[in-house]
Amino acid sequence: MQKSDFRGVLPAITTKMTPDQQVDFGGVRADVIFQRDAGVDAVVVCGSLGEASSLTRAEKLEIARVAIDAAAGRVPIILTIAEDSTAAGASLAAEAQTIGVEGLMVLPAMRYLADDREVVAHYRAIAAVSALPIIVYNNPIAYGINITAAMLREMADEPKFVAIKESTGDTRRINETIAAFGDRYHLLTGVDDLALESLVLGCVGWIAGLVVAFPRETVAIYQLVQDGRINEALEIYRWFLPLLHLDIGPKFVQNIKLAEAIVRGTSPVVRQPRLELVGADAQAVRSVVETGLKHRPDLAKYGF
Repeated sequence: MQKSDFRGVLPAITTKMTPDQQVDFGGVRADVIFQRDAGVDAVVVCGSLGEASSLTRAEKLEIARVAIDAAAGRVPIILTIAEDSTAAGASLAAEAQTIGVEGLMVLPAMRYLADDREVVAHYRAIAAVSALPIIVYNNPIAYGINITAAMLREMADEPKFVAIKESTGDTRRINETIAAFGDRYHLLTGVDDLALESLVLGCVGWIAGLVVAFPRETVAIYQLVQDGRINEALEIYRWFLPLLHLDIGPKFVQNIKLAEAIVRGTSPVVRQPRLELVGADAQAVRSVVETGLKHRPDLAKYGF
Protein backbone atom coordinates (compact mmCIF):
# COMPACT_ATOMS: atom_id res chain seq x y z
CA MET A 1 0.00 0.00 0.00
CA GLN A 2 1.30 3.42 -0.96
CA LYS A 3 0.42 6.75 0.61
CA SER A 4 -2.00 7.48 -2.21
CA ASP A 5 -4.11 4.52 -1.12
CA PHE A 6 -5.08 6.19 2.16
CA ARG A 7 -7.90 7.99 0.41
CA GLY A 8 -11.63 7.57 0.04
CA VAL A 9 -14.04 5.85 2.40
CA LEU A 10 -12.41 3.59 4.97
CA PRO A 11 -15.05 1.89 7.16
CA ALA A 12 -14.03 1.15 10.74
CA ILE A 13 -16.18 -1.95 11.08
CA THR A 14 -17.72 -3.26 14.26
CA THR A 15 -16.70 -6.67 15.58
CA LYS A 16 -19.71 -8.93 15.55
CA MET A 17 -20.27 -11.05 18.65
CA THR A 18 -22.22 -14.24 19.30
CA PRO A 19 -24.84 -14.26 22.09
CA ASP A 20 -22.13 -15.42 24.54
CA GLN A 21 -19.86 -12.52 23.52
CA GLN A 22 -17.42 -14.53 21.41
CA VAL A 23 -16.15 -13.06 18.15
CA ASP A 24 -18.40 -14.08 15.27
CA PHE A 25 -15.84 -14.57 12.51
CA GLY A 26 -18.59 -15.32 10.01
CA GLY A 27 -20.01 -11.92 10.87
CA VAL A 28 -16.61 -10.31 10.27
CA ARG A 29 -16.44 -11.95 6.87
CA ALA A 30 -19.95 -10.82 5.95
CA ASP A 31 -19.20 -7.25 7.02
CA VAL A 32 -16.07 -7.00 4.88
CA ILE A 33 -17.89 -8.39 1.85
CA PHE A 34 -20.79 -5.98 2.43
CA GLN A 35 -18.43 -3.01 2.52
CA ARG A 36 -16.26 -4.26 -0.33
CA ASP A 37 -19.25 -4.68 -2.60
CA ALA A 38 -20.55 -1.20 -1.73
CA GLY A 39 -17.46 0.41 -3.21
CA VAL A 40 -15.38 1.43 -0.19
CA ASP A 41 -11.64 1.97 -0.53
CA ALA A 42 -10.26 0.03 2.45
CA VAL A 43 -11.53 -1.60 5.65
CA VAL A 44 -10.22 -0.86 9.15
CA VAL A 45 -10.55 -3.67 11.69
CA CYS A 46 -10.21 -3.78 15.49
CA GLY A 47 -10.55 -0.04 15.97
CA SER A 48 -12.37 1.80 18.74
CA LEU A 49 -15.68 0.97 17.07
CA GLY A 50 -14.42 -2.60 16.72
CA GLU A 51 -14.12 -2.89 20.53
CA ALA A 52 -10.33 -3.13 20.41
CA SER A 53 -10.02 -2.70 24.16
CA SER A 54 -11.87 -5.95 24.83
CA LEU A 55 -10.28 -8.09 22.12
CA THR A 56 -7.34 -10.40 22.70
CA ARG A 57 -4.23 -10.38 20.53
CA ALA A 58 -5.19 -13.75 19.06
CA GLU A 59 -8.68 -12.48 18.21
CA LYS A 60 -7.29 -9.39 16.50
CA LEU A 61 -4.98 -11.43 14.31
CA GLU A 62 -7.73 -13.87 13.37
CA ILE A 63 -10.13 -11.00 12.60
CA ALA A 64 -7.45 -9.57 10.30
CA ARG A 65 -6.93 -12.94 8.59
CA VAL A 66 -10.65 -13.40 8.00
CA ALA A 67 -10.98 -9.83 6.74
CA ILE A 68 -8.09 -10.27 4.30
CA ASP A 69 -9.63 -13.43 2.93
CA ALA A 70 -13.05 -11.79 2.57
CA ALA A 71 -11.57 -8.73 0.86
CA ALA A 72 -10.23 -11.06 -1.83
CA GLY A 73 -7.60 -8.54 -2.89
CA ARG A 74 -10.19 -5.92 -3.83
CA VAL A 75 -9.67 -3.62 -0.84
CA PRO A 76 -6.77 -3.41 1.63
CA ILE A 77 -7.25 -4.35 5.28
CA ILE A 78 -5.89 -1.96 7.90
CA LEU A 79 -5.34 -3.27 11.43
CA THR A 80 -5.61 -0.96 14.44
CA ILE A 81 -2.79 -1.04 16.99
CA ALA A 82 -4.25 0.09 20.32
CA GLU A 83 -2.34 -1.87 22.94
CA ASP A 84 -1.51 -1.07 26.55
CA SER A 85 2.26 -1.08 26.05
CA THR A 86 4.69 -0.18 23.31
CA ALA A 87 6.11 -3.71 23.33
CA ALA A 88 2.67 -5.24 22.81
CA GLY A 89 1.88 -2.78 20.03
CA ALA A 90 5.17 -3.40 18.26
CA SER A 91 4.76 -7.17 18.50
CA LEU A 92 1.25 -7.04 17.04
CA ALA A 93 2.38 -4.70 14.26
CA ALA A 94 5.25 -7.01 13.31
CA GLU A 95 3.01 -10.06 13.12
CA ALA A 96 0.30 -8.17 11.23
CA GLN A 97 2.68 -7.65 8.35
CA THR A 98 3.37 -11.38 8.08
CA ILE A 99 -0.31 -12.27 7.60
CA GLY A 100 -1.02 -9.82 4.80
CA VAL A 101 -2.30 -6.69 6.52
CA GLU A 102 -1.59 -3.72 4.23
CA GLY A 103 -1.62 -0.82 6.68
CA LEU A 104 -1.76 0.06 10.36
CA MET A 105 -3.78 2.63 12.27
CA VAL A 106 -1.83 3.32 15.43
CA LEU A 107 -2.96 4.92 18.69
CA PRO A 108 -0.79 6.03 21.58
CA ALA A 109 -0.41 3.32 24.20
CA MET A 110 -3.58 2.88 26.21
CA ARG A 111 -4.17 3.48 29.96
CA TYR A 112 -1.10 5.69 30.51
CA LEU A 113 -1.27 9.39 29.60
CA ALA A 114 2.15 9.69 28.01
CA ASP A 115 3.92 12.99 27.44
CA ASP A 116 4.95 14.19 23.98
CA ARG A 117 8.40 12.57 24.05
CA GLU A 118 6.93 9.24 25.14
CA VAL A 119 4.22 9.31 22.46
CA VAL A 120 6.74 9.97 19.70
CA ALA A 121 8.97 7.18 21.00
CA HIS A 122 5.97 4.81 21.01
CA TYR A 123 5.18 5.56 17.38
CA ARG A 124 8.80 5.22 16.31
CA ALA A 125 9.11 1.86 18.06
CA ILE A 126 6.12 0.50 16.14
CA ALA A 127 7.35 1.91 12.83
CA ALA A 128 10.74 0.27 13.42
CA VAL A 129 9.37 -3.30 13.39
CA SER A 130 7.15 -3.13 10.31
CA ALA A 131 7.40 -1.89 6.74
CA LEU A 132 3.66 -1.10 6.68
CA PRO A 133 2.38 2.46 6.21
CA ILE A 134 0.90 3.96 9.35
CA ILE A 135 -2.09 6.17 10.03
CA VAL A 136 -1.44 8.23 13.16
CA TYR A 137 -4.73 8.27 15.08
CA ASN A 138 -5.19 11.56 16.94
CA ASN A 139 -8.22 11.54 19.23
CA PRO A 140 -7.47 13.62 22.33
CA ILE A 141 -11.15 13.79 23.28
CA ALA A 142 -11.39 10.03 23.77
CA TYR A 143 -7.83 9.16 24.75
CA GLY A 144 -6.48 12.26 26.48
CA ILE A 145 -3.37 12.60 24.30
CA ASN A 146 -3.07 15.36 21.72
CA ILE A 147 -0.61 14.75 18.91
CA THR A 148 0.49 18.29 18.21
CA ALA A 149 2.01 19.92 15.15
CA ALA A 150 5.38 19.95 16.93
CA MET A 151 5.15 16.17 17.40
CA LEU A 152 4.13 15.62 13.78
CA ARG A 153 7.10 17.75 12.70
CA GLU A 154 9.41 15.57 14.78
CA MET A 155 7.89 12.44 13.24
CA ALA A 156 7.98 13.71 9.66
CA ASP A 157 11.39 12.15 8.94
CA GLU A 158 9.86 8.66 9.18
CA PRO A 159 8.28 7.87 5.79
CA LYS A 160 6.05 5.15 7.24
CA PHE A 161 3.94 7.81 8.95
CA VAL A 162 1.82 8.64 5.95
CA ALA A 163 -1.55 9.84 7.26
CA ILE A 164 -3.35 11.32 10.24
CA LYS A 165 -6.79 10.32 11.42
CA GLU A 166 -8.04 13.75 12.48
CA SER A 167 -10.48 13.20 15.35
CA THR A 168 -9.84 16.28 17.47
CA GLY A 169 -13.33 17.60 16.72
CA ASP A 170 -11.76 20.92 15.71
CA THR A 171 -11.84 21.53 11.97
CA ARG A 172 -9.31 24.36 12.41
CA ARG A 173 -6.71 21.65 12.87
CA ILE A 174 -7.15 20.63 9.23
CA ASN A 175 -6.13 24.02 7.85
CA GLU A 176 -3.37 24.36 10.43
CA THR A 177 -1.91 20.96 9.55
CA ILE A 178 -2.04 21.62 5.82
CA ALA A 179 -0.44 25.04 6.34
CA ALA A 180 2.35 23.47 8.40
CA PHE A 181 3.03 20.34 6.34
CA GLY A 182 1.46 20.72 2.90
CA ASP A 183 0.87 17.25 1.55
CA ARG A 184 3.44 15.53 3.80
CA TYR A 185 0.59 13.74 5.60
CA HIS A 186 -2.73 12.65 4.18
CA LEU A 187 -5.53 13.87 6.43
CA LEU A 188 -8.43 11.52 7.10
CA THR A 189 -11.49 12.74 8.94
CA GLY A 190 -12.51 10.51 11.82
CA VAL A 191 -15.56 12.36 13.14
CA ASP A 192 -18.71 11.31 11.30
CA ASP A 193 -20.75 14.44 11.92
CA LEU A 194 -17.92 16.72 10.78
CA ALA A 195 -17.10 14.66 7.72
CA LEU A 196 -18.37 16.82 4.89
CA GLU A 197 -16.85 19.97 6.36
CA SER A 198 -13.56 18.14 6.82
CA LEU A 199 -13.54 16.81 3.27
CA VAL A 200 -14.19 20.27 1.87
CA LEU A 201 -11.33 21.67 3.94
CA GLY A 202 -8.85 19.19 2.57
CA CYS A 203 -9.20 15.76 4.17
CA VAL A 204 -8.68 13.15 1.47
CA GLY A 205 -10.39 10.28 3.27
CA TRP A 206 -13.13 9.43 5.73
CA ILE A 207 -12.58 6.75 8.38
CA ALA A 208 -16.28 6.31 8.98
CA GLY A 209 -18.59 4.73 11.54
CA LEU A 210 -22.19 4.82 10.30
CA VAL A 211 -20.87 3.52 6.99
CA VAL A 212 -21.28 0.07 8.57
CA ALA A 213 -25.05 0.45 8.09
CA PHE A 214 -25.10 2.93 5.20
CA PRO A 215 -22.06 2.40 2.97
CA ARG A 216 -23.60 3.54 -0.31
CA GLU A 217 -24.67 6.88 1.15
CA THR A 218 -21.22 7.39 2.69
CA VAL A 219 -19.47 6.63 -0.59
CA ALA A 220 -21.87 8.93 -2.46
CA ILE A 221 -21.13 11.88 -0.17
CA TYR A 222 -17.40 11.35 -0.51
CA GLN A 223 -17.51 11.06 -4.29
CA LEU A 224 -19.79 14.06 -4.74
CA VAL A 225 -17.37 16.21 -2.75
CA GLN A 226 -14.46 14.96 -4.88
CA ASP A 227 -16.44 15.88 -7.98
CA GLY A 228 -17.14 19.37 -6.64
CA ARG A 229 -20.87 18.70 -6.36
CA ILE A 230 -21.04 20.13 -2.86
CA ASN A 231 -24.72 21.11 -2.83
CA GLU A 232 -25.72 17.58 -3.81
CA ALA A 233 -23.41 16.11 -1.19
CA LEU A 234 -25.05 18.43 1.35
CA GLU A 235 -28.50 17.09 0.52
CA ILE A 236 -27.47 13.57 1.45
CA TYR A 237 -25.32 14.72 4.37
CA ARG A 238 -28.13 16.71 5.99
CA TRP A 239 -30.37 13.64 5.81
CA PHE A 240 -27.51 11.59 7.29
CA LEU A 241 -26.58 13.95 10.16
CA PRO A 242 -29.00 12.62 12.82
CA LEU A 243 -27.59 9.17 12.15
CA LEU A 244 -23.99 10.41 12.13
CA HIS A 245 -24.50 11.91 15.60
CA LEU A 246 -24.78 8.30 16.86
CA ASP A 247 -21.01 8.02 16.34
CA ILE A 248 -20.36 10.53 19.11
CA GLY A 249 -20.28 9.83 22.85
CA PRO A 250 -19.35 6.99 25.21
CA LYS A 251 -22.00 4.60 23.85
CA PHE A 252 -21.12 5.00 20.19
CA VAL A 253 -20.37 1.28 19.82
CA GLN A 254 -23.75 0.27 21.23
CA ASN A 255 -25.48 2.96 19.18
CA ILE A 256 -23.92 1.87 15.92
CA LYS A 257 -24.34 -1.86 16.52
CA LEU A 258 -28.03 -1.28 17.20
CA ALA A 259 -28.31 0.85 14.06
CA GLU A 260 -26.69 -1.96 12.07
CA ALA A 261 -29.09 -4.46 13.60
CA ILE A 262 -32.10 -2.39 12.56
CA VAL A 263 -30.84 -1.72 9.03
CA ARG A 264 -29.11 -5.01 8.24
CA GLY A 265 -30.40 -7.55 10.75
CA THR A 266 -26.96 -8.09 12.29
CA SER A 267 -26.19 -8.82 15.94
CA PRO A 268 -26.25 -5.91 18.40
CA VAL A 269 -24.30 -7.89 21.01
CA VAL A 270 -21.36 -6.06 22.60
CA ARG A 271 -18.66 -7.45 24.86
CA GLN A 272 -18.66 -6.51 28.53
CA PRO A 273 -18.06 -4.19 30.21
CA ARG A 274 -20.30 -2.70 27.53
CA LEU A 275 -23.94 -3.74 27.68
CA GLU A 276 -26.53 -3.49 24.92
CA LEU A 277 -28.81 -0.46 25.01
CA VAL A 278 -32.14 -0.78 26.77
CA GLY A 279 -35.12 1.43 27.57
CA ALA A 280 -35.01 5.06 26.53
CA ASP A 281 -31.45 4.78 25.17
CA ALA A 282 -32.43 2.01 22.78
CA GLN A 283 -35.64 3.74 21.79
CA ALA A 284 -33.81 6.96 20.97
CA VAL A 285 -31.53 5.12 18.55
CA ARG A 286 -34.43 3.22 17.03
CA SER A 287 -36.30 6.46 16.45
CA VAL A 288 -33.37 8.09 14.67
CA VAL A 289 -32.72 5.04 12.49
CA GLU A 290 -36.36 4.45 11.61
CA THR A 291 -36.81 8.11 10.67
CA GLY A 292 -33.68 7.91 8.55
CA LEU A 293 -34.90 4.81 6.76
CA LYS A 294 -38.28 6.41 6.13
CA HIS A 295 -36.64 9.38 4.39
CA ARG A 296 -33.65 7.60 2.88
CA PRO A 297 -32.52 9.44 -0.26
CA ASP A 298 -32.74 7.91 -3.71
CA LEU A 299 -29.09 7.75 -4.71
CA ALA A 300 -30.03 7.20 -8.35
CA LYS A 301 -30.88 10.90 -8.37
CA TYR A 302 -27.17 11.57 -7.92
CA GLY A 303 -25.96 8.91 -10.33
CA PHE A 304 -25.19 6.20 -7.77
